[in-house]
Amino acid sequence: MENIALIESFSEFKDDKLIDRVTLMAILEDVFRSALKKKYGEDDNFDIIVNPDKGDLEIWRNRVVVADGEVEDPNQEISLSEARKIEPDFEVGEDVSEEVKLIDLGRRSILALRQNLIAKIHEHDNTNIYKQFKDLEGEIYTAEVHHIRHRAIILLDDEGNEIILPKDRQIPSDFFRKGENVRGIIESVELKGSKPQIIMSRTAPVFLEKLFEQEIPEVFDGLITVKKVVRIPGEKAKVAVDSYDDRIDPVGACVGMKGSRIHSIVRELGNENIDVINYTSNDQLFITRALSPAKITSIKLDEENKRAEVMLRPEEVSKAIGRGGHNIRLAGQLTGYEIDVFRDGGEEDVELREFADEIEDWVIAEFAKIGLDTAKSILEQDVDDLVRRTDLEEETIREVIQVLRDEFEE
Repeated sequence: MENIALIESFSEFKDDKLIDRVTLMAILEDVFRSALKKKYGEDDNFDIIVNPDKGDLEIWRNRVVVADGEVEDPNQEISLSEARKIEPDFEVGEDVSEEVKLIDLGRRSILALRQNLIAKIHEHDNTNIYKQFKDLEGEIYTAEVHHIRHRAIILLDDEGNEIILPKDRQIPSDFFRKGENVRGIIESVELKGSKPQIIMSRTAPVFLEKLFEQEIPEVFDGLITVKKVVRIPGEKAKVAVDSYDDRIDPVGACVGMKGSRIHSIVRELGNENIDVINYTSNDQLFITRALSPAKITSIKLDEENKRAEVMLRPEEVSKAIGRGGHNIRLAGQLTGYEIDVFRDGGEEDVELREFADEIEDWVIAEFAKIGLDTAKSILEQDVDDLVRRTDLEEETIREVIQVLRDEFEE
């Protein structure tokens, strides 16, 4: 039979694609109607009967009988003599239903039908994948490393769906091997042509938020709310948490005894340093908590311009700023304020190790060898004398002095 090739094409997909019977019938009918419209100009007078389970396919064309020589539209009308070849008792004005064989459409049309059928089923499958993952945006997902490229890792889930983890969505310390499972957040799903492109991220703040939901029962149950998350992926993060139940200590519940609860999250994020902070609507108190572990002397707020001037003792300044400026930057993002740090008691000296985020350890050690371990002790020295007494280059010494002047004498 002429329909065997088409039905076999359908069978290639029906067993492993989650397409319901009604949808399949609609796809098949749409494919055949497109072919009929192309050959006959219209398809509204055709009946298509498809039974995909049995592989049955019937196409019937309905036409009106007209007198011989009066046929104006061969697709809609049939002459009386032609009609009587089908049934000898037809009369003018009656309706005739005649079966159309697929072979009548031509071999090229049958091949086009098969290709169109495959394309339609793929399109339906892609639409379902798009809808499925669109609903998963912002949720944690796990997939296996399939292929490692320079700019991205290609992952496959259990159903064979392709997920992309771009390089800039990976934590700097991430290192994955083929076959390894990777957890991340479904960040975006877009249709590229007819194929869905699924992007995973491990650097998005919402990934950390969802890890809290997975790992901490009180967050999952809604007893503790994650108010805001800010991150420098792989380096440091700050998470503001709150609870409407006064009996619950949100920070203690999230961290756990000796960090037991948060440990798995830290490990997942490549040992990212996570500060968990009690949220408050009191901006001054929130900034104080956000700058932890530094202890603040006083704060002056400009609420209109969202700026905060924070006074600290000299030994607390480096704690507030943090390595590479991470602590103060994240505190600003968490609170929504631009934070300026000032030293309380400008005449006091500052230990040189307090500038470890800007001066390398080996340089500090060189100064310590000759008994210089504070900012003032170095600023009071002559550059040429320091060159003679240490193994440091003059350029290095001048760079250190500039840092101390910028930071200590501001």
